[in-house]
Amino acid sequence: MNHNPNKTELSRPGEAEEQSLYEIRREIYARAVGGWFARWRWALVILTQVVYYGGPWLVWNGRQAVLFDLVARKFYIFGIVFWPQDFIYLTGLLIISALSLFLFTAVAGRLWCGYACPQTVYTEIFMWIERKVEGDRPARMRLDEQPMSARKFGLKSAKHGLWLALSLWTGFTFVGYFTPIHQLAAEVAGFAAPAGQGGGPVLGPWEIFWILFYGFATYGNAGWMREQVCKYMCPYARFQSAMFDPDTLIITYDPERGEPRGARARNADTQSLGLGHCVDCDICVQVCPTGIDIRDGLQYECIGCAACIDGCNQVMSRMGYPKGLIRYTTENALRQKLTPREILARALRPRVLVYTAILWTIIIAIGVTLYTRVPLKVDVIRDRASLSREVEGRWVENIYQLQVMNTEEVPHRFTIRASGVQTLQVAGDEAVEIPGASTRMVPVRLRVETGKLPAGSHKIEFEVAASDNAAIVARERSIFLVR
Repeated sequence: MNHNPNKTELSRPGEAEEQSLYEIRREIYARAVGGWFARWRWALVILTQVVYYGGPWLVWNGRQAVLFDLVARKFYIFGIVFWPQDFIYLTGLLIISALSLFLFTAVAGRLWCGYACPQTVYTEIFMWIERKVEGDRPARMRLDEQPMSARKFGLKSAKHGLWLALSLWTGFTFVGYFTPIHQLAAEVAGFAAPAGQGGGPVLGPWEIFWILFYGFATYGNAGWMREQVCKYMCPYARFQSAMFDPDTLIITYDPERGEPRGARARNADTQSLGLGHCVDCDICVQVCPTGIDIRDGLQYECIGCAACIDGCNQVMSRMGYPKGLIRYTTENALRQKLTPREILARALRPRVLVYTAILWTIIIAIGVTLYTRVPLKVDVIRDRASLSREVEGRWVENIYQLQVMNTEEVPHRFTIRASGVQTLQVAGDEAVEIPGASTRMVPVRLRVETGKLPAGSHKIEFEVAASDNAAIVARERSIFLVR
């Protein structure tokens, strides 16, 4: 027998009961809403997209300001060039991001999810395009209920065309952070040029793959999956409750003020009717991008976008009731009737202070490290083919390879010296020229007079210093072998 996997069947006595493990997705038609939180949300949308789309086009010192050149293993961020040896800074950035998430969540819930998460940002943009093409919630619902027609096909095609164009531009921008975007634009123009009309360089297969992959991910996540990403794919929804406590600011419905809910005329006396301030209009549900009812209490599906606050406040204003039936508050504030000042005082609790102290300690430490960072790195590699040899009858010589990395974007002339044992000297040229943001393997021969050192290994130190800047100096230890 074939069974519908999305259907729960009632079994007869003695028969097994079959129950679906998955809920059928119902289409969510989020209603447009304005208000204080909506303006903040759109301000963050604009800010993040200006940074994202504009970042690759910025120029610094004649090259792309932000470029992660994986082929050359150089990462340019404005005036700083990072190398693979600077992996510690990436670790610090990840720790700062994690601690910031913990801190913001402990203070005010899912601020990241509601205002700055890429899934939220692009869903907001895609829904704006959808409303501009198909209309607001009632118009979209009527359109979807209609049979296919020329008008419906045209509207749907226009919407998906705009979605795809934005998605491909998003994928192109993403790849532009790893391939110089001006070069990438020329390659795309050459790739798209009609046959026989010339064009620029051919677009590489990996660039094509990532533009299409990232574009498809944007189109699928923001256009089709939307709230399903937040509800089922994002792990943050599952462990957010572990970071909440009774003094965390969350979006909350005030049941003491709102219940019992019910419809009424605008000028009706709520006391005589025995009703609370909630008019049961369902606006809070209609504007929610995940389709939940905040009046049912805190739910993991809530992304903290505060659209329900703006929607409810509009209704309260029209009814002549005070705003804030749905608001940012805490469990303790609702239960104990705390004032805003008392809520703020409880926000500065030990957990928050510890997060803040650790976060600022790491930020300051990384900032000081970056400020005092010497733009020179040296690695010493011994020549294993010739550990030690006698030359010219009176010298014991060891050969080394020095990998000298000039991490500044200006060329420097470096002087190589060695110390640690008597009569130690550098044989040959002691100076080397290294172009900006470049690395070079430099062969170095060290000599010690025969008989001055006993057989064995002896600790020495290399010093590489810029001739034009005494502050640029690096020291590395090694050993000198005598047989």
